Amino acid sequence: MLSIRALAAMALGVSMMFESWAFIVPHQNPADTLILVNKYNRAPAIPVELVKPNVAPTRESVADNIYMRPEAAKALEELFAGAAEDGMTLYATSGFRSYATQKAIFNRKLEYMSEEAANKISAKPGYSEHQTGLAMDVEGESTKHIGLEEEFGDSPEGIWLAAHCHEYGFIIRYPKGKTDITGYIYEPWHIRYVGKEAAQEITDLGVTFEEYIIKIRSDRIKWLDGSVSP
Repeated sequence: MLSIRALAAMALGVSMMFESWAFIVPHQNPADTLILVNKYNRAPAIPVELVKPNVAPTRESVADNIYMRPEAAKALEELFAGAAEDGMTLYATSGFRSYATQKAIFNRKLEYMSEEAANKISAKPGYSEHQTGLAMDVEGESTKHIGLEEEFGDSPEGIWLAAHCHEYGFIIRYPKGKTDITGYIYEPWHIRYVGKEAAQEITDLGVTFEEYIIKIRSDRIKWLDGSVSP
């Protein structure tokens, strides 16, 4: 088992190995909690098992939009309970989205901005993490009135979430200053379930999910060692 220092050195070398983050991960298991979905890797097309976590929605109109995969839903319940114990109130806003829902969201963006601009703040249909059932957009009591905005990251709830979400198996999927790697703007409200082990490693290393998958979990990407052609 590599030490954290060794893993960190590997992660820091990623940008030197790849001139572009437009890489495709072949042979991904749709049921894997570490499935990579981004601008270049499609979300699974097969249906996933979904349940509704027992957490408060931001408002009743989104109560049916917060479904997740069972393991992620259970972890979200524990996360919200942990926040409550520390005096923080979190709300669930958007979990699983179908292809059709994501298409409608993206098309609405195109009504008032270019496709290039829209693609930095919203995934194209078929390429959204929300289609995995492992992601959730959350809000906090103190910023509930402003919606999903960067200000959430500086709120008491946002600060708590960034500091503690890994304890429950989640990561902040789109960190600040990492747009060149993730492809998306800073989204302190978007958390992704990866399991406690991976979440802890990602947090200890201070890397993005892309960096983690391509370097730390390279055993899952067989073409890195030349055994499978890209």
